Order: sequence, then structure tokens, then C-alpha cells
Amino acid sequence: MNSSVSEIAQLWDRILKNIQERLNENDIFDSFFKETYINDIKNDKMIIVANSSLAIQLFKKKYYEIIREVVKDVTETEFKLEFVLEEDIKQNNSDENSVSTKKQTYFESALINPKLTFDNFVVGSFNREASQAALLIATNPGKMFNPLFMYSNSGLGKTHLLHAIGNYIIKNGSPNIKILYITANNFVDEYIRYVRADKDSESLKDFFKGVDVLLLDDVQFLADKVKTSEMFFYIYTKMISDGKQIVITSDHQPNELKGLEDRLITRFSQGLVVSIAEPDQNTCVEILKKKITASGLDVNNFDESVLYFFADKFSKNVRELEGALNRLIFYVVSLKQTDKITMETAIEAVSSLVGGKTVATQLNEQKIINIVAEYYNLTPSQLTGRIRTGQITMARHIAMYLIRTTLINVPLKKIGDMFGGKDHTTVMNGVSKVEKELKTDEKLQQAIAELKRRIGA
Repeated sequence: MNSSVSEIAQLWDRILKNIQERLNENDIFDSFFKETYINDIKNDKMIIVANSSLAIQLFKKKYYEIIREVVKDVTETEFKLEFVLEEDIKQNNSDENSVSTKKQTYFESALINPKLTFDNFVVGSFNREASQAALLIATNPGKMFNPLFMYSNSGLGKTHLLHAIGNYIIKNGSPNIKILYITANNFVDEYIRYVRADKDSESLKDFFKGVDVLLLDDVQFLADKVKTSEMFFYIYTKMISDGKQIVITSDHQPNELKGLEDRLITRFSQGLVVSIAEPDQNTCVEILKKKITASGLDVNNFDESVLYFFADKFSKNVRELEGALNRLIFYVVSLKQTDKITMETAIEAVSSLVGGKTVATQLNEQKIINIVAEYYNLTPSQLTGRIRTGQITMARHIAMYLIRTTLINVPLKKIGDMFGGKDHTTVMNGVSKVEKELKTDEKLQQAIAELKRRIGA
């Protein structure tokens, strides 16, 4: 069955729709089925990617017959179903190559993930430039900046943007355009097979002549691989000269990459180089809300303090943030089976991911923010945001003061991070202002006393 990526994605969407109707179990469908997709269809085998090992066990033991029947109804073909994790795909392909006598073409397993699009990519100040550049490239491949080079720490959305570019072009571009997403490690593996002549007569260079858009992930893994880098340099130069689009990601900006030839680094810098920083707290909250909605759950059932706790604890890595949320969703859907997700429930769900003492401290920090916000008829997001009206500013200073004076060893910088990334001087001035006014302002004295009573301090 020879199908394009978009055709395979559409096929699986139809299959999922039928499965959902047969199951009539929305929670199970949203948690386990919704994020699945077809990785490949080979002869009579359909390889389906699941989002967890638990999902694979469930599909095999409980839902295999339903899935098989629906696939047969939709495709009119009796497929053998294989369920895999995304990280296992590469290893599985490697194992097949080692035992098979059949010659294979290059990068036959490199597919664009249809789930990663611009529509579900949350944009904030930390990644806006990279998102805009990626969209600009997707709408004008080969016509604007070439290459586009995006760099950041791990887990901040570079790979998502690569797939989003691919999906956008598949949906809106010419049907004849050929897009290839690969990792640098994947490229190295294919080069080794090429050198060993494990392929048909097709040349690696000839293969890339047919590629119109190259999306290369984690280029830093080409470091210190001299011969592979030479091959990539040839392919890179040829594609650029032919007006083909190249998009590259890395964990460092070009001039900080070690172990790569200077001529490659220079060419990387000739296009557009953009960075992605760590997300701010409010953007993390928006990411969580979007993921919750995509999972079929109601955001209103999550206490806002839960979202801000997760945003604060896991904000350095979007992938880690999503993983923590997946843990929480699994816990409340499969184990706790509760509709209302409180802070206590959230702590139970992710206790293995964070230290107990740290959790207790952060729970109290968020508790103070919630209590102060409620006392002044505000939302926690208003209290920790950037609005500077008189009432909100004073309430914000009071929350800072209470965190500083009732909790032990919370650094000023940490408090500033909780309130939209304010520096330690701003926090210190806010705390000092409250301390000064407390000496003469009886209403403030009463408010602080009531707030401490509610906090339990």
C-alpha cells in the first residue's frame, strides 16, 4: 500500500472516528487513542505509534479486536497490527535492516508527525520569533531565509516546529513537493549503510536530488564525524544552490558548535538564526490549557493553582511539562477517577517527579497566592501578572511579603519568578513597602492578620 503521509493521516483519522463511536468511552479514547498515529504500512502490516507502554498493553489485551475490525472496515484489508512507542521506531527499523536480505531505500521510516502543527503550537514571547520564522518558511519554502537555523535547550519546541513546517507544506503546498524530516543520528546511520553498500544502486547523493525541503533535527550529532559531515556538506551545498529549503535545529547557535567544520558553521550562519528561550509562567499555563482541552478534558475542572504549580515546577522544559500533565491526566482518569483536580490531587499524581520537601514548600507558595487573590477578589493570574493598578500592585506586594516572612529560605529571585519574572530588587522593594506601611496602617495590619489566619501561619 503506497500512500502519502497526508493520505495515511487522513486514513487514521477515519479509523479513530469509527473506534470512538464503537467504544463510547470518551475518557479512555482521549487518554489512549487520541494521540496515536500510523507510522508505516508495509504489505499486510500496519505499524501504529502509541503514547505510552500502558497504552500498548491496553490495545493488545483489551481493544485489539475492535481496532482490527475497524481497520478492516475502513481499508477493506486484513492488516496485522503492530503497536510501538515513537522512541522504539528507530531501533525496530535498525533491527529489521540487520536481519533482512531485502535492499531498502533511504529514510523509508522518516515521516512527518501529523499531530505536530502550527495550530497546536503555543506561542509566547520566548518562542515567537522562531514560530514566525518557521511559518514564513512554510509558506515560502526556498524563497526566503535559507537555511533557517533554530537553536535552544532540549524540549522547548524545535522538533514540533520542524514537523509543523512539514505539515503546513503538505496541506498547502504543491502535491509534488518532497519533504524529508530526519535526525542527524538518522543521517549518520544511513551514511554508514551507504558506505557499506547495504543499499541498491541508488546513491545517497542522488536520493537528495529529489528532496525539496530538508528538515534536519539535532545537527550537533554530526560533530566529529568527518566523512559523514563531508557528505552532508555536499548535499547541503547542492540543495541551497538549487533553491531547495533547509531547516536545521541544534542545542547551540552555530558559532558554539564544536566538532563541525568551519565551512559548515559559516553556511549555517548565512541564513536566519533564531533562538528559543525558556517559556514564561503564563505561556506554560496556556500550553497546559491547550493540552488539557486536546485530551478531551474540561480546563474548568482544574484548579488554577494546579496549572500555576505545574508551570512553575516544570517550566524549563516543555516536553517535561507535557509529561507531568500526562501523568496527572492518567492519574485522575484511571486511578483517582475524579472530575475535580485540586492541588492535593495534583501533588499525589506527580509526587514521584518532585521531592516531598520541595512540593510542600511550593504548595504553600501557591496557597498564599491563592488566598491573597481570593481575599482581594482577584485571580491568581492577575496577582502574578503584569497589571499595575493600585489595588493589584498592593495585593501583589502583600503576597510577596507573606511568602517572604511566613516561609523559610525562599530566595528573593524565586519569589520574583513566581510573579512574572521580577528581579530580586523589585521583590525586596515590595516587601519593604508593606513592612513600612504596617507600622502605621491599621487596615493593612488587620488584612495581614486575617490573611495569616487563613494561611495557618
